[in-house]
Amino acid sequence: MTPADLVIRDAEAADLPAVRALLVETWHATYDGIYGWQRVAEITTAWHSLENLTAQLDREGGAFLVALVKDEVIATASARIEPDRAALLTRLYVLPPWQGVGIGRTLLQVTLACFPQAPVARLEVESQNEPAIAFYERMGFFLQRQARFDGRDDTPNTLLMAKRLFAA
Repeated sequence: MTPADLVIRDAEAADLPAVRALLVETWHATYDGIYGWQRVAEITTAWHSLENLTAQLDREGGAFLVALVKDEVIATASARIEPDRAALLTRLYVLPPWQGVGIGRTLLQVTLACFPQAPVARLEVESQNEPAIAFYERMGFFLQRQARFDGRDDTPNTLLMAKRLFAA
């Protein structure tokens, strides 16, 4: 059951150290068994630096949200609008102790609601991340195809998933 004191709001610069710590913790919990601790550390250092996170704040056509309980950042999500008007979910992570209580579902719904004109939502998920795949399937996403992230050979295998939205 989603905590009654859950607050979801736009991320602010002051949140970024906590968001980075959340991303490092969730990436290690999720991917160490797939890629190993060292590779996960390399990815989180490159992708989740404070500089990269700062660049994502106030991005035109995007949403960068945090979920808090008692002023503690416990989850984050981000998405952006694509040229074809699709909403591309680029991040959805919940700290491990808070997983399974509805926070991810609620945060996903709020994130997608930021794009009322989007006819479809898309995302990429690591092909070996079975809990995330099952979560997205429960949320109505379906498999489109398998690919490499950004088409590069040195990045994870991903599944491209989509969900039809009810655009106004």
